[in-house]
Amino acid sequence: MEYTKYETARLLGARALQIKMGAPVMIKVPKEATRPLDIARIELEKDVLPITVSRKEEQNGG
Repeated sequence: MEYTKYETARLLGARALQIKMGAPVMIKVPKEATRPLDIARIELEKDVLPITVSRKEEQNGG
């Protein structure tokens, strides 16, 4: 799924907070990924984030 920059920021922030608070990580963490934000970014790139995005349908109108 393609995310907007706002959705990406929200996903990364929420997931990084979860990781910081002790949530299980969904990937094998590489040595260079030391911060929760780095881990969250890798999870997003590998499409394994345990978070879903729900979008409302756009309304066409004037």
